[in-house]
Amino acid sequence: MRSKIAVIGEKESVLGFKAVGFDVHEVTDPREAEDIIDRLYTQNYGIIFITEQTLAPIASVLDKYKDRELPAIIPIPGRQGTMGLGMSNVKKSVERAVGADILFKD
Repeated sequence: MRSKIAVIGEKESVLGFKAVGFDVHEVTDPREAEDIIDRLYTQNYGIIFITEQTLAPIASVLDKYKDRELPAIIPIPGRQGTMGLGMSNVKKSVERAVGADILFKD
């Protein structure tokens, strides 16, 4: 069972997660985050939280892992606030699973 949890993002956004025992990976370049996600996958992490600001330039990394059971890669707002990536991913996942937009009715 994969029970390790990591958080990836800018220092100001992820530092607090150390207090609850998550493995924190501070990045200054979003490309670093893609390499970290690949490494965490091989190390059997179950959940990877990543700030939306870090994920935005490398959003295609989600496609690489979307059909795998684990890790769950979950976008979270950074200290600058939300960019809507998390909700967008939820919408896409629901549409893929159900075949229709049952949440937002856009």
